[in-house]
Amino acid sequence: MKARGYLSKMKGGGMSPPGVGLTEIFWSWIGSFLGVAACGFLSIAYFEPMDLLLIIGSFGASAVLVYAAIKSPLAQPRNLMGGHIISALIGVACYKLFGGTIWMAAALGVSLAIVAMLLTKTLHPPGGATALIAVIGSKNVHDLGFLYAVFPAGAGALILLIIALIVNNLAKERRYPEYWF
Repeated sequence: MKARGYLSKMKGGGMSPPGVGLTEIFWSWIGSFLGVAACGFLSIAYFEPMDLLLIIGSFGASAVLVYAAIKSPLAQPRNLMGGHIISALIGVACYKLFGGTIWMAAALGVSLAIVAMLLTKTLHPPGGATALIAVIGSKNVHDLGFLYAVFPAGAGALILLIIALIVNNLAKERRYPEYWF
């Protein structure tokens, strides 16, 4: 492929998506606030005293999907739950096997998580961050080992899902999920 043809792909060609109305913005805010607040509160009040976590950075990106992009295939329950749990398992395994070389463990964790999510039809972009956190996270994260896939990855994603089911269906014009499996 010639350089000019390759570079011309980068100019785009489609139209920018339309904006969203105030009602959509309101419900997206309510859902994301309640979902992240629930994970944060429960983590501080109940899980951290037991040396467990219930909130990780990748849940911020999940909140964008499950409360603001609710029709996206990447925001559906299978993707939310499967993407986080599968990626967490892979991230922990990569840390255990290659943790002495963090850059290698990080690169393998993210790239293998992507492959696994694609193979299992659970692609959820925040899952890549969940795998990365398993590798580069704090001692608290590393001490969890494979339990990290349950607490915080699985349990936190489940809380986000429950709140998404409640909030996203309060508004007459919203429906979540589009499908389960």
